[in-house]
Amino acid sequence: MSASWPTSARRGKMGGMRRVHVTVRGDVQGVGYRYTMLIVAREAGAAGWVRNRRDGSVEAEVEGTAGQVDEVLAWMAQGPPGSRVAQATVTDAATTGERGFEVRPTE
Repeated sequence: MSASWPTSARRGKMGGMRRVHVTVRGDVQGVGYRYTMLIVAREAGAAGWVRNRRDGSVEAEVEGTAGQVDEVLAWMAQGPPGSRVAQATVTDAATTGERGFEVRPTE
């Protein structure tokens, strides 16, 4: 079962840059979620970071054009093979002009 993304998260913004903060819950640790997301985000041209949380969730911030962010969010809703995304929280965040995408340590 994939996550149900809020309509506002799927819609994107016209023009300019966009940043979102995402928390994904389900079977998302120990399945390659973070490192596959790193590849997906870099291929999409998005910036930001992803990390595991001690509560078993995965947290990320993604920044780029609306299309780049939407591409990463679409992948996040499915995750890599072996994952099961049960719930996701997506909120808009202030853009930072960050460049590159990285996997951060667990917090």
